[in-house]
Amino acid sequence: MQRKVTKAIFPVAGLGTRFLPATKSVPKEIMTLVDKPLVQYAIDEARAAGIKEFIFVTSRGKGALEDYFDHAPQLEEELRRKNKTQLLEVLEATNMDSGAIAYIRQHKALGLGHAVWCARRLIGDEPFAVMLPDDVIAAEKSCLQQMVEAYEGTGGSMVAAMEVPHAKTSAYGVLDVREDLGSLVSVNGLVEKPKPEDAPSNLAVIGRYILDPHVLQNLNAMKSGAGGEVQLTDAIAQEIQQGRGVYGMRFNGQRFDCGSKAGFLQATVAFGLAREELRDDLYNYLQDMMASEKAAQ
Repeated sequence: MQRKVTKAIFPVAGLGTRFLPATKSVPKEIMTLVDKPLVQYAIDEARAAGIKEFIFVTSRGKGALEDYFDHAPQLEEELRRKNKTQLLEVLEATNMDSGAIAYIRQHKALGLGHAVWCARRLIGDEPFAVMLPDDVIAAEKSCLQQMVEAYEGTGGSMVAAMEVPHAKTSAYGVLDVREDLGSLVSVNGLVEKPKPEDAPSNLAVIGRYILDPHVLQNLNAMKSGAGGEVQLTDAIAQEIQQGRGVYGMRFNGQRFDCGSKAGFLQATVAFGLAREELRDDLYNYLQDMMASEKAAQ
């Protein structure tokens, strides 16, 4: 029987330079998608998957992120006094219980693998999840929950995967597929950002992982990979060489790359249209805007 996955690492140490000047004073992870910060979507997804311990790998300037998960007694009392129970419930969903959340500093920007390695002492010898808040996934059943359920039958390590055009494989870690099992694939290896002509498949790894604790031992070597950074995909690939299983899972859902401006805007429209109280106004506005643009042509 597989050990349950109850811990998740959230690497949030990046500077968010693609969103300057907004990120000069606001961590990218608490920029709002409709009315929730990016990181709240990741937290909600993790909770739905049974995660109980949340480990954030941060850097200087992320104090606002830490404050976001703290209680706000004055604001909560004001909402109670005004009997704004719905807003109070929304606010309470952002709070973390004492001891449920931990913050680790990544002092040097040495890559995703290094960020995960920074949390090794809090993980110990347990399987764990890694979630990149930049990747926001709209799904009926949360992506990580789908992975946790599949992991119960496979063990080993698992990555979320989606099909991308071959021309775009150089932007992703790409799976070398051993056997296609439908929603799951077993993996021969992972290649970080291959040229399109060298890509072993068009199945790209996105920001959801369930990892065997041996991955942390592989990261101990701290070898630089693509881009001069410590690549998490290299440490996962070592698992295969060492005889442990690695799987990719084609999740059900739509992934938005909110680390890019275009992806963030696309997610804003998609999540706005999914909200009943916003749908009609937003849809009518988009229709009017497109009609005006066509008329202008």
